[in-house]
Amino acid sequence: MTDTFAKVNPVAIAERSNGHIVDYSQGSQRAWIAIFGGLVGAFMAILDIQITNSSLKEIQGGLGATVEEGSWISTSYLVAEMIAIPLSGWLSKVCDVRRYAIWNTVLFIMASLLCSISWNLESMITFRAMQGFFGGALIPMAFSLILEKIPIDKRSIGMALFGLTATFAPSIGPTFGGWLTEQFNWSYLFYINVPPGIIVIAMFAYGLPKKTGRWSEFKKGDFSGIVTMALGLGALEVVLEDGNRKGWFDSDIMRNLAIIAVINITLFVYLQLRKSAPLVNLRLFAKRDFVLSTLAYFFLGWGLFAGIYMVPLYLAQIQNYSAMEIGEVLMWMGFPQLFLLPLMPKIMQKIDSRYLVSFGFFMFGMSYYLNSHMTLDFAGEQMILSMVVRAMGLPFVIVPLGTLATDYLKVEENASASTLLNVMRNLGGAFGIALVATFIDNLTRMHLSQMRETIPAVSVQAAQYLQQTAQVLQLAGSNAVMANQQANKLLMQTMQQQASIQAYNDVFLIVASILLFAAVIVLGIRKAN
Repeated sequence: MTDTFAKVNPVAIAERSNGHIVDYSQGSQRAWIAIFGGLVGAFMAILDIQITNSSLKEIQGGLGATVEEGSWISTSYLVAEMIAIPLSGWLSKVCDVRRYAIWNTVLFIMASLLCSISWNLESMITFRAMQGFFGGALIPMAFSLILEKIPIDKRSIGMALFGLTATFAPSIGPTFGGWLTEQFNWSYLFYINVPPGIIVIAMFAYGLPKKTGRWSEFKKGDFSGIVTMALGLGALEVVLEDGNRKGWFDSDIMRNLAIIAVINITLFVYLQLRKSAPLVNLRLFAKRDFVLSTLAYFFLGWGLFAGIYMVPLYLAQIQNYSAMEIGEVLMWMGFPQLFLLPLMPKIMQKIDSRYLVSFGFFMFGMSYYLNSHMTLDFAGEQMILSMVVRAMGLPFVIVPLGTLATDYLKVEENASASTLLNVMRNLGGAFGIALVATFIDNLTRMHLSQMRETIPAVSVQAAQYLQQTAQVLQLAGSNAVMANQQANKLLMQTMQQQASIQAYNDVFLIVASILLFAAVIVLGIRKAN
């Protein structure tokens, strides 16, 4: 009977259960349940990247950590996630997709619970790394399930759903995290993974067929590739995350890690290209369409995570916003997408996907341009327009770009494609945040220096400002000497604030230019089938 079933539906996977044939074919009910399980799992993993950011002060206080030490709470997750993504394709083949998906979800839940009971910084970093490693595997798995379980003519629906997880989760992460910490405590940032995690396990168990693991393939594993990949990507992620804080290559640690990253990534590429069965098929980069698509994914990650980094930093540093107030601004980058994403499959049937992606990047770039003329009065309310424009642009990038990137690939290339596209998006985000942070610091110092140079030219106005401010302070109760000191301090604070605003304007304009460049290069991709 199984043979008959296969003849009727050649893309089906069937197994006998209690005398009945169970349908696991593309587009079947079970296939869609497995896909939704993967999407919820990916949503949890991506959400957990950002959810701790708005509550780092509370977590640091609870663990007795400094601000610099506390940065490893996020860095450890990102490093482990970056290592896990390239391993997911190989491990899912060795263990069987169903078993690998369930195990990763179980271990992700356990790691989340361990994070909630961390007793010091070292234990938190260890458990966050575990959480990142097991959660990181869920992201490319969701992408792979869409490629494998949905017929090509319905793939745009899956890409729309994946786009929702990839962009909506980081948008609401800081808001949700701040609310949980404010209403309860920071431990609830990790408790919330348990209920959806259990649902995901049930979905995988129901929607994916049972297969025997190919354990013999483990001995044939590309262990040299695994080691060089882990060392290279891990070291690179640490450099990008901590480089600006440590002065980049002025730090011996950063220099050494950069050398480790370059050597190991070079070795990884060399080894992968020489092997007939590599860990990741880098030969996909010989295809022009795929190269342009991965480059677009890199710029997408840059634009997405740079905004999520810059907007909260600006609102906290310049406008003194709380975590919840920042979240109320960021949510405008997420919620409008809920109305657009369901429409994308229909729009893709009428308009060339390349033009849609180009339009999406144009809108994305314009959202940054709208923030490049800020003044001291430019706060959360004024930022809502740019957040809405960004939310309108993102669906036009995420959904059709995934289709363009994979349209001309063979079935056996899907796993490597999923790995490379997700790695490139994450690397784009890491590079984007690192460069944006460096630009803001350097440009702030440059603008402040320029302001100091202009003080002699406007010394009369400066003197009048100091005199008037000192008089106000004396009326408030300060003596003449203290009032003059306070007036000079206030002048410097005002100059620092104005220099920072100008630096943010410059960086928003730089990112806008990069995204507009991305809008052009995607037009070089072949038209989708």
